Amino acid sequence: MKIFKDATVFALLGSVLLLSACDSGKENKATKPADDGASEATVINPDVLPYLNIQEQAAKIAKPFCENKSCIDLEIQTIQTVDTWLNGWIEKNQASVVQDQIALKQNMNLQQAVDAYVKKSDAWQAEFKTNKAYELAMYTRVPYQRNQYVLLQIGVDTKQENITVKERYYFFVADRRAKKNLKPLDIIDAKQQQNMDAIVQQAYSKWLDEQEVDVKKSAPKKLYWGQADWFFDQEGVGLHYRTDEIVKESKQLDIYLSKAQTQQVLKADVYQHMF
Repeated sequence: MKIFKDATVFALLGSVLLLSACDSGKENKATKPADDGASEATVINPDVLPYLNIQEQAAKIAKPFCENKSCIDLEIQTIQTVDTWLNGWIEKNQASVVQDQIALKQNMNLQQAVDAYVKKSDAWQAEFKTNKAYELAMYTRVPYQRNQYVLLQIGVDTKQENITVKERYYFFVADRRAKKNLKPLDIIDAKQQQNMDAIVQQAYSKWLDEQEVDVKKSAPKKLYWGQADWFFDQEGVGLHYRTDEIVKESKQLDIYLSKAQTQQVLKADVYQHMF
């Protein structure tokens, strides 16, 4: 899964989108009936989802008026598509990512999440005159899609309380047809969950051996994967755990399944439409 193995995934966006937009030749295509002289009207296939026509733009959020020398720096780039449900799903995930930067997990829209982030920054600045306002840059992409399945990647750069974080990535997968956010447990065949767990725990054990002593002591014995961030491309599926996510001071962990492993553990209908 080359497009996920480092931060160059965004540099590859242009070519990936061109490839994924084709969607196996199934998106946004109309079929014509045989020319029997009865009609030459185009027939729209109701089972074919419309082309997303992704447009990048700045998020429409209200930013606070700044009276201080150190003003909060917010830059949120989003995308707009022709799919109304997908647009709402994207915003909901963006809101959850903003909240994650300040350890919140509530049902908020993007504006509410930004307001909470600003409030946290203001509280930090109020503690000491030398404290600087928070900084957040968010960028949103669809690096891959296949039929009804859409992969969303959200990256953030932050500077909060004298700690700088660069290129922290979040992954989400949507089923446009079912209008549903998908987690790993949604796509893994129930009879293959033990096999999936074995793959995950083997990778986790190898990763754990490479961690510092303090991380090893505090890390869980088994890695829970059912609700983890996951992604897919033409080669298979994978799981993504961010730096500090498994345990404090832990390194990033990405688990990649081969195409054969992916076919083995996925539900048959999911695999058929995803690959």
